[in-house]
Amino acid sequence: MNTFFCSDYSRQIGEDVIGSATNYQTYVLVECPPPWGSESFNSKWVPENLRFLVEEVKRARLPISFLLIANDSSHKVDITTLLIYQKQEGLSNGYRKEEFKLENIEQVANFVRKYLRGISPKSEVETSATRDILVCTHGSHDKCCARYGNPFYFHATDTIANLDLDNVRLWKSTHFGGHRFAPTAIDLPEGRYYGLLDQDTFSSILTRTGDIQCLNKVYRGWGILPTALQVLERELILSHGWDWFNYKVVGKILEQSLDNNTILAELSYEKPSGSLYTYQAKLVKDAVKSQEMRTSCNALQQSVVVKYAVENLYLTSRKVVTYSV
Repeated sequence: MNTFFCSDYSRQIGEDVIGSATNYQTYVLVECPPPWGSESFNSKWVPENLRFLVEEVKRARLPISFLLIANDSSHKVDITTLLIYQKQEGLSNGYRKEEFKLENIEQVANFVRKYLRGISPKSEVETSATRDILVCTHGSHDKCCARYGNPFYFHATDTIANLDLDNVRLWKSTHFGGHRFAPTAIDLPEGRYYGLLDQDTFSSILTRTGDIQCLNKVYRGWGILPTALQVLERELILSHGWDWFNYKVVGKILEQSLDNNTILAELSYEKPSGSLYTYQAKLVKDAVKSQEMRTSCNALQQSVVVKYAVENLYLTSRKVVTYSV
C-alpha cells in the first residue's frame, strides 16, 4: 500500500510554493458532476466528442487548459455551465470571462470548436458572480487532493457565506497541477494560484485584508506570468501590500543563461491612476530551495524542482500621473 502523501512531504521539507502557477492563454471550464476518473476527460459523464476535442488540443500543444468543474448544485440542474477565460494581452489584471449556459454537456465540444475558430456564439449570459474560485478535489488523480481538497472545499463554502460575498462562486475542479500543495486553488478571473491553504488565509485572499505576509506561504504565482517571474511578482506584492491586486501587470524574460541558472527579468505595472513603473531584476537559481523530490503521490522517481531568488531588483523607469485640483 502506498502510504506516501506528496503534500505532507512538501510541507515537511519546507518547499516554497512560488513559481508553480501554470501559464495558459485560455481556460475552458466545463460543468460536469463527479465521479471523475484519474484522467478527467475519460470520466463517465464526458461525451466522446468532447474527449476527442481535448485530445486534439493536447496534440497540437495549444496553450488551452480544459477542466471539469462542479458545485453542490451540479447534480440537480438541467443545464451545463461553460466558462471560457481568455488571457488579456499587454498590461492586464488577468483574464476576460465569458459564460454560457448550454442544454447539455454533449453540446460543449461543437460550441467550443466554433468559439476557438472565432465564430461568436449568441448564447452568452450575464452573471452577477464575478469571481470563480476553483479548488482541486480530484482525488482519483492524486489522493492529496481528496485528503486536503475536499475538506477545504466544504469549509470554504461556509467561509464565503459568513463573509456575505455574493460575487464569489466556489467550484470543485479536476487536476490543474501542484497537488503536492493541496489544498490548492485558482482565483479567476485574475488567474492567481494558491496552495497549502487554510480558512484564515483564504478569508484574507477573498477580502484582501490582514497580514500580506501570509502570501509568502500560500501564493503559488500569477498564471499570466512566466513561472520564473512569479517569484519577482511575489516580492513586489509583499512590498506594495494588497493595493498590488488593483494594478495591471505585464512581465517578460529579457535574457536567460544557457543553463537557465540566471535570468534577467522585467516587470511593469500600472496603477489605477495611470502611473506606470518598470522594474528589472536578476533571478538566480536558489541552490538551497531547488531540490529533488517526488512531485506527486504516484511518482516513482524524483524530479528536480528549480526555484529562483530575486537579486538586484531596481526601478528602471516610471511615469507618474498627477492630477491638479
